[in-house]
Amino acid sequence: MTFALFLGAGNLIYPPLMAQQAGDNWLMAIAGFLLTAVGLPAITLVVLGRLSSADKLTSSLPKWMDRSFWFLVLTTLGPAFVLPRAVTVAYEMGIKPFYSGNGLMVFSALFCALTLWLALKPGKLVDYIGKVMTPALIAMLALLVAAALLNPLGSPTQAIDIYEQAPAVNGLIQGYMTLDAIAAVAFGWVIIQTIRSKGVESKKAISYYTLRIAVIYAVLMSLCYLAMGYLGSTSSQIAPSATNGGEILTSYAAGEFGVLGQILLAAITLMACLTTTIGLTNANSEYYKNTYGVTFKVSATVIMVLTAIISNVGLETIIEVSLPAILILCPIAIALIIAMILMPEKTESEKRKISVSHTTVVCIAALFGTVDALHILEKLPEGISTFCDQWLPLFSSHTSWLIPVLITIFVNKMARTMKPKKVMVSN
Repeated sequence: MTFALFLGAGNLIYPPLMAQQAGDNWLMAIAGFLLTAVGLPAITLVVLGRLSSADKLTSSLPKWMDRSFWFLVLTTLGPAFVLPRAVTVAYEMGIKPFYSGNGLMVFSALFCALTLWLALKPGKLVDYIGKVMTPALIAMLALLVAAALLNPLGSPTQAIDIYEQAPAVNGLIQGYMTLDAIAAVAFGWVIIQTIRSKGVESKKAISYYTLRIAVIYAVLMSLCYLAMGYLGSTSSQIAPSATNGGEILTSYAAGEFGVLGQILLAAITLMACLTTTIGLTNANSEYYKNTYGVTFKVSATVIMVLTAIISNVGLETIIEVSLPAILILCPIAIALIIAMILMPEKTESEKRKISVSHTTVVCIAALFGTVDALHILEKLPEGISTFCDQWLPLFSSHTSWLIPVLITIFVNKMARTMKPKKVMVSN
């Protein structure tokens, strides 16, 4: 189920283009890609499993910061950005190749209605997605890859400059830019809730099953990325001027199976988008139910109605408004995970206890994450950009937040170590 939740259309189209550009070095590029695109989400799931509840990730922050973080994460990953994008991509790759008219409005209404129907029974997610949709998705992907292995339509060519010089490093950057680490934070709500729905309540058992889930997800997603990478690396002859991975997959499917290939790719895309929309709708609805007392049914219905409407507004506008928030929230989410690993908050009491250390880490991640976001969006003034490029480590890799966060954690750990301990004196 977890594999299918993560496998959206975006995850299918990133690796083919990267592998095509990496050419002979595609395996090195994919290796770096896997470390961040799969490694970071898997670690996030493991940490959330240890906490036994996704909301405990931010429980040591001030209440306003805690609420703001989850609201922004789930809203941008929900109706404000990712859900409408998934609906639009499903239409563009799954329906539009076979239909010349403009049917997005009808499609979005039907797609969102189906998502709502499947999401309204969260306890059945394992049955719907894990036992039916995931095997079907894997079978369709395996068919396409098997055809490519038996009958490759080309061979790897020479890598472009950046992948000739540092393929693994650029793969790392591309993997980070999938932003799946922040998706893992949202899907943590769904996964832990699904584990609990199976009668598992103890913290130790939740941690154990989440670890197993993370391993299964990592293996399946790594194999999927490797397969998509192979398709991309051997696609230079059939899609020499491709600007995105979707064009590569479309050309490859058509080249291997003709019209049947286009139908196969459409089915893969629709299935991948549907599993993602179900998971994100579930995550949003669980959050609003647990935090604000809004019933699951009402939350899910409102989210799907908004998604259906926004899907028709224009994807470019949605991206322009929402992408900066996601680019800033991703470093914050990863920084919180690192803080939980290196500075775990061990409190047995259910009473809320604010951690100055974790709050400081979040503030530093937000500050430098904003710099990175402005850099990615090309909104940073040229003078500041030149200064940061010269003096700020990892700025060119869009991860200038990492070193300051690690330094902040180190300083806080040293402060904790040097803090005098209370000595009990008995008469």
